[in-house]
Amino acid sequence: MERHPAPVREMSYARLMTISIMTRLMTDSSVQMFNPYLPLFAAGLGATVVVMGRLVSARSAMGLFAPLFGAYADRHGYRPVMRAGLFTTALGLAVTGFSPTPMVALAGMVLMGLGSAAFVPTLQAYLSARLPYHQRARGIGMLEYSWALTGIVGLSLIGLLIAATSWRAPFFILAVGIFVMGWVFGALPGARHDGTTHTAPAPRSTALGRRARVAAFFDLGENAASAYSLIASSTATFFAAMLIMIVYGAWLAGEYGLGPRQLGSVALVFGCFDLTASVSVSLFTDRFGKRRSVLLGTAGALAGYLLIPWFNVGLIPAVLATALSRGFFEFAVVSNIPLMSEQVPAMRGKVLTLGSAASLGASTLAAFIAPALYASTGIGGVAALSALFAALALLLVWARVQDAGP
Repeated sequence: MERHPAPVREMSYARLMTISIMTRLMTDSSVQMFNPYLPLFAAGLGATVVVMGRLVSARSAMGLFAPLFGAYADRHGYRPVMRAGLFTTALGLAVTGFSPTPMVALAGMVLMGLGSAAFVPTLQAYLSARLPYHQRARGIGMLEYSWALTGIVGLSLIGLLIAATSWRAPFFILAVGIFVMGWVFGALPGARHDGTTHTAPAPRSTALGRRARVAAFFDLGENAASAYSLIASSTATFFAAMLIMIVYGAWLAGEYGLGPRQLGSVALVFGCFDLTASVSVSLFTDRFGKRRSVLLGTAGALAGYLLIPWFNVGLIPAVLATALSRGFFEFAVVSNIPLMSEQVPAMRGKVLTLGSAASLGASTLAAFIAPALYASTGIGGVAALSALFAALALLLVWARVQDAGP
C-alpha cells in the first residue's frame, strides 16, 4: 500500500506532468474522436448514427463501475489501477478497430469504457494526493490541457488519418500508444499520501450485513451533503455538454456539408477554447476560488447553450456559439475536480470516482438520446435540454456546495 513517499522513486514535477498529459492526450483522443467522426465510424461498421451513438452510450455506461476502482485504489494504491485501466483501454481500442460488425465493436467499446473508468479519475486522485490544495487547481488545470490538446492536435490528426487511410487506423495507433504508456506508469512515484479509509468490515452472512456494506460504501461522512450535491451538479453539467458534443458532427455535416477534414478543423477550434479554459483554471482558480470558478463556468455554458439556436444561421456563428459553451463547460468541469478532491480527503479516490461514474452515466444517457432528439427536433431542441440541465447544475452549486478546502 502506498501510504508513504517512495524515496527511491521520486520524479520531478515537470516530468510527472509531462507523462500524465501525454497519456491523457491519447486516452482523451480515444474518447473524443467519436464526437466529430461518429457518422464515419457508423458507416465503417455498417450502422446508423443512432446505433453508433448507442455503442458510445455502452462505453460510457462502464463508468458506473468507477467507484469500485476508486475504493480499491484508496486501499491498495493508485498506480496498479491506473496501469490496469490503460492496458484495458488499449485492448478495447484494438478490438473495436478489428471489428467487422457493430456487435463485435460493442465488446471493444465496453473494454474502452472500463479502462477509462479506472484510469482517468484515479489519475486525478493520484495527482491530487501529491499536490497541496492551494496549488491543486494549477496542477489539475495543467493535466486537463490534454482534453484541449485533443481537439487542437489529436482530433485534427485523426481526421487527416481517416481521410488518408481508413476509419480503423486511429484505433490501432492509439492502442499501441496507450499500451506503451501502461508500462511507463509503472515507473511513477507513489502518492505522498493515499486517503486510506479504516471502516470496520460489515457482517457478510446476512441481508442486513449486505445492506450495511452498501450503506458504508456510500457514506461520505460529515460533508456528504456538499459532496453529493457537487457530484449531482457535475452530472447535470456533463449531461448538458454531452448532448451537444455527441451530435455536433452530425449537425455540422448535415446542415453545412462538412467532411472529415473540415470537422477536424472545427475540433481544432473547440480545442483552442478548451485550452484557454484549462489554462485559465491553472492560472486563476486557486486565487479566485474553486467554488466561484465552477459557478462562473456553469453560468457561461448556460449562456452558450441559449445562444446556439439563435446563432445557427451560418457555419461561423454556429461554431462560435458552440465553442463558447464548450469553453465555459471546460472551465467549470476542470475547476470542479480540485473542489471535489477535497470534499472528503480520506476517501478522495472514492469521491472522484463516484463523480466520474455519475458523469459517465449522464454521458451514457446523453449518447443514447441525443442522436434521436436531434433527428426529431434539430439542434434547437438539443440546446434547450442542455440549457435546462446547466441551470439545474448552477442552482445546486449555489445552494448546496461548500468549498471544504483550507
